[in-house]
Amino acid sequence: MISNTQFIDRPEGTIGYDVAGTGPLVLLVPGMGDLRSTYRFLAPTLRSSGYRVACTDLRGHGDSEPTFGSYGDVETAGDIVALIEELGGSAVIVGNSMAAGAAALVAADRPDLVDGLVLVGPFVRNGKMSAIQRILLRVAMARPWAAASWKSYMPKLYAGHRPDDFDEYRDTVVASLRRPGYAKAFSLTTRTDHDPAEARLTDVSSPTVVIMGERDPDFPDPSEEATWIAQTLNASVVMVPEAGHYPQSQQPELAAEAVLDFLATLKLGTGNPERVR
Repeated sequence: MISNTQFIDRPEGTIGYDVAGTGPLVLLVPGMGDLRSTYRFLAPTLRSSGYRVACTDLRGHGDSEPTFGSYGDVETAGDIVALIEELGGSAVIVGNSMAAGAAALVAADRPDLVDGLVLVGPFVRNGKMSAIQRILLRVAMARPWAAASWKSYMPKLYAGHRPDDFDEYRDTVVASLRRPGYAKAFSLTTRTDHDPAEARLTDVSSPTVVIMGERDPDFPDPSEEATWIAQTLNASVVMVPEAGHYPQSQQPELAAEAVLDFLATLKLGTGNPERVR
């Protein structure tokens, strides 16, 4: 548990998060099977650049409880709304992987809470998967061996450059899944349906940037997927070289530059006092 963790009560459980810094609010949301410390490189840069930064765990992950009855884009969107309201005002939402779909739902449902969207390695629609592939995924990520399966799969998601602390970070992620109740929550999260997010994309009017790793293995053609999302949301695209599904930790300097450039276009009132380019 991170020492400065705070909690927000939700029906069926609590959500863990931390917040620090002053200025416009930026909310960082990780993807399935990950921890909020996936933003361990990006968050300090944003704080030193004049932003108030909140990092949250998904329900059933990290410091959040695994007591929820359901998991997915819709549920995560509800948790994001509750946290932004708790923190006050509106926010720029940075969502990685499935959290991108949740962020898009928030922007569609509650545009008053969203100053902008940063969608990183975004899942905003279901990938093409056969029934057999879907069954195999469910078997691989079933509760008895979910932690071991995820440990084995994580290196593939980090195609390209890996952070120096990758092995240590992977051990932390896997240990978190081995706690009572968390493998079950993770297994249920792997069944997330992104159709609700895709159905609302045309209702999103918030300024958006798509940040995609050039080697993201979750998409047959990462550039093509990023372009489709950008065209649908009238967004800009930043392709990150030598990065897979986690540009924020694989290429933190490039990812931070892309996020800060986007934040500057929003004119949120920060002076970016210590920004280093």
